[in-house]
Parts: sequence; C-alpha cells; structure tokens
Amino acid sequence: MAQLRDWLGGQVFQRVAGPEGAGRRERIFAAPGERWFTEGRPIRLVHADAAMFVGGLRALLLQSLHPLAIAGVTQHSDFRNDPWGRLARTSFFLAATTFGPADEAERAVARVRAVHRRVRGVAADGRPYSASDPHLMRWVHVAEVDSFLAAYQRYGTSPLDPEQQDGYVADTAVVAERLGIDDPPRTTAELAVALHDYRPELAGTPEARSAARYLLLRAPLPLAARVPYSALASAAVGLMPMWTRWPLRLPYLPAAEATVGRLAGQTIVTTIRWATRPPATTAADS
Repeated sequence: MAQLRDWLGGQVFQRVAGPEGAGRRERIFAAPGERWFTEGRPIRLVHADAAMFVGGLRALLLQSLHPLAIAGVTQHSDFRNDPWGRLARTSFFLAATTFGPADEAERAVARVRAVHRRVRGVAADGRPYSASDPHLMRWVHVAEVDSFLAAYQRYGTSPLDPEQQDGYVADTAVVAERLGIDDPPRTTAELAVALHDYRPELAGTPEARSAARYLLLRAPLPLAARVPYSALASAAVGLMPMWTRWPLRLPYLPAAEATVGRLAGQTIVTTIRWATRPPATTAADS
C-alpha cells in the first residue's frame, strides 16, 4: 500500500506542480520568512485540501460563462494544448500566496499582473476586453472563491462553520486586492450578492460550451486516469448552480448527483487526500 500511495501521490504531484514542482515546493514551504496568512487561517485549510481539485474544475466552468473572460482564455491561453502547464501555474500561484513567504507571494502576484497587462482583444460579440479590467478580474475572483468554498464545504476534511466561511472569503480578499481587484467580497453574504449581480452579464456562448466539453469529456489524460477524472468532473458539475446547467449544456440529474455522483466525488477526493498527505512522523523518525 505504501508503494501504491507513493506512486499515486507522485503522479498527482507531477500533474499539479509540473516539472519545477520540487523546487517550487522548497521556495514556498521550506523558505523562512513571514507569511500573509498564519497557521490555522481558513484560507490555509481550504487551499491545502484535496477538495480543491473539484473546486478548480467548477471554477473554470463557472468563469467560462462570462463572454469576455472566456474570450481571453480562448484567444490567449494554450489550455487545450498545454492544460497541465496552466494547472501548474495556477496551483503555484495559489500555493505561493497562501503558504509562501511574503516576498514569494509578491513575486507571484507581480507575474500574474504582468501577464494580465498583455491579455487584451475583442470578443466574438465585438466588445473589447482586457484581463487587467478590475471588473472582469473581480468576476474571475468571485467564481473561484465561490467554487473553492463550495467544494470544501461538500468534500473537505472538516467543513467550515459560518464564521470560518466569512474568514475564508476575507482571506481571499487580501490576495484579490494585491492583484488590483476593486471591492472584493469579504463575507459569504457579500459573495452571494456579487455572484448574483454578475448574472445579467453571463451567457452560454459557443466558446463557453466548447470549453466545458473539453474540460469534462476531452481532457488529454492517460487511460488509467480517465475514470478518476470522470468522478472529479461529475463532482464539479454536481456543485454547479442550477441556473448554469442549460447555458453550458450540463446535465441536471438531482437524484443521481445526490447519491452516486456525491459518493464518487467523495471517493476520489479521499483517495487523492490519502495519496498526497505527508507520511506520519513516528518517534523512531525523530
């Protein structure tokens, strides 16, 4: 079992962290220095949990509903040809800002802001867009925070109480402001209002539906990973709000999602958590 766990954990780490993962892990977790968030903060609990795999996939689906956001991804991102590279960059940003020394977190934010300044264009409906637009960045942030929190509350190790949930949203606002996002939500109530207020801007465009099909059905995976990934995809879809289903042409099977889908999601998240947690330290090791 130890060998299986080591192999599976290595496969997950390689996919998520990329070829530079080992060096980046040292820079984030082993380097000395003050952090933005102290031990025990809600953001650390959520972002360290395997439920993030479900939350990340849900966030991508939800974000795609904004025509300007999906235009930027479609026209400037290489996610179809290099999805694992994009995942590694995203996971590094989250790890650096959540767990890394303050200087590493600042560098991660600076890199993202530099990339955003280069991402601009015209969407299919003729509207110009810029990834540095604070309103558009705020949508991406709101979709991420809502998705990460929803996934943790359903599949996380220990769901947060209401005060901790507000704490998580407040923690993420610290990072959002560093990115240049105006007035990020700081409580779950503000998060719900923000999500509702963006709804008139959202639409199920052909680009959004194409991205959803790719993410859920056509992601480039080895044969052995397809069944576990299908469980993650099912769990992510099961967390999507009902109003998102038709625009993205996602199935809505509440009975199946509440039983088989939820069990499959819990099983795969638990398996990933088992494979990626550090080995327990024993007295003999100390």
